[in-house]
Amino acid sequence: MTSDGESFDSYVAAEGAALLRFAHVLTGDHHLAEDLVQEALVKAHRRWNRVDRPGAYVKKAVLRQYLSWRRCRSSGERPTDVSLEGKSTQADVAEQVTDRHALRALLATLPRQQRAVLVLRFFEDLDDATIADLIGCSTTTVRAHASKGLSRLRQSAQTVVAE
Repeated sequence: MTSDGESFDSYVAAEGAALLRFAHVLTGDHHLAEDLVQEALVKAHRRWNRVDRPGAYVKKAVLRQYLSWRRCRSSGERPTDVSLEGKSTQADVAEQVTDRHALRALLATLPRQQRAVLVLRFFEDLDDATIADLIGCSTTTVRAHASKGLSRLRQSAQTVVAE
């Protein structure tokens, strides 16, 4: 095995789980997340000897796969009946899981660009300039997507709680 192959294998072993979590937060679907990561890693492997920053390169490949028009068919799925009624004031593990599930369901209602911006900002803790570079747009567009996405999440959350 070449040193590039060993380097790639060690990168995947070290970062594979984090990449899968990142893709899962983007897609909301474990199987689709696995597909995105696999396709991104295949593309990265072909160019591995020329990759300077593997973490950024592969994460950007996952993001591009997610935003790709070839994946649009899966965006037609919409969650149904997200109910937060009957919640107790006691914070326990079940409540946290329910809240996380509700948040993922609300995220799934957002357009791809808004969802990607929010995931990159709040899950990956990236600044606007880095997000703009990853997505390939201006920082103003990133802020617009974040603002619209957060607004839609707030409206959706209020609707769910009101029902």
